[in-house]
Amino acid sequence: MAEVVHIFRALVHRFPMEELSETEIIFDKGIAGCIHGRSGSKRQILLMELETIIKLGLAPGVVKENITTKGLDLTSLTDGQRLAIGDAVLEVAEPCHPCERMDAIRQGLREELRGQRGILCRVISAGRIRAGDLIQAPAPAAISTDSRGIGKTI
Repeated sequence: MAEVVHIFRALVHRFPMEELSETEIIFDKGIAGCIHGRSGSKRQILLMELETIIKLGLAPGVVKENITTKGLDLTSLTDGQRLAIGDAVLEVAEPCHPCERMDAIRQGLREELRGQRGILCRVISAGRIRAGDLIQAPAPAAISTDSRGIGKTI
């Protein structure tokens, strides 16, 4: 069963992420208060597997993920696939390609993360998420959103 283990937001570029026990997910933007979330962007939320973080000897949040997952093979997800997390629905945009900033964390980390940096998602339905929430992949098809991105079951 897939679940949310950690939730992070960046308040300032290149500074450590702030860990949250719960947060509001904003339609077409990302985590409330996170500087990485921008309307229209593919990088509204970054999901990263706890299993990969542990394998690489990293601490959760250090590679700037917004949501650390457990029990979900992110490499098996396809672009456009929807994930229900708490009250929110995310849509997979594309794999996240590690940037040169990863080598500032640890020399060679950029190469180590190649193909396993996680996935970038767009927010298609706003809502609240909490650490411990289950992740449904794929999201139930019967979720619709209004003009503000508020999800409702139809």
